Amino acid sequence: MKTLPLGILAMAAIVVASNILVQFPIGQWLTWGAFTYPFAFLVNDLTNRFHGPAAARRVVYAGFAVGIACSLIGTQIVGEFGPLVTLRIAIGSGLAFLTGQLLDVAIFDRLRQRAWWRAPFLGSLIGSAADTALFFTIAFSAALVVLEPGNDVSWAAESVPLLGFGPAVPLWVSLGLADFLVKLAVDLLALLPFRLAVARYAARVA
Repeated sequence: MKTLPLGILAMAAIVVASNILVQFPIGQWLTWGAFTYPFAFLVNDLTNRFHGPAAARRVVYAGFAVGIACSLIGTQIVGEFGPLVTLRIAIGSGLAFLTGQLLDVAIFDRLRQRAWWRAPFLGSLIGSAADTALFFTIAFSAALVVLEPGNDVSWAAESVPLLGFGPAVPLWVSLGLADFLVKLAVDLLALLPFRLAVARYAARVA
């Protein structure tokens, strides 16, 4: 269990960095936080591989606690359009993180005896899909305005071409799809450090 505190620290660092970097946009659809957040799944998967699902869940809960703290701080920081973190964003962020990461833990554990890439890739893929769908729906969908009636998210419901060239959809759908595509790309790239870390760990304990 010696490396478990490193997993907790790594998860906390990713959550804090992502909460900061999400404030800085890249082009029309993304923020810098989209590129750091998916590495939470890598930390989760490595913990699961080395220490099992119970330890991975502890890392997830630690990341969730840090995320809640970041949201509370964000609600007290007022930007040009109001608090940096609204109630809907806080709820969406927390629920999406917890659901996506715990799905990853469960799927990884179920597939751990299969080909080496199946557990990390499919766990992260399904967890990322759930995370993205929950966050963007809760935070920006007009159907859930009842969660925070005083928060005007009409800008997110503006009808625009999907990612600038597809069929017309609410803006938040394009934002969510772009975010998911980045998660997918990082999940694929993360297979390399996952494989190298597992090989190194196996050599050390052999």
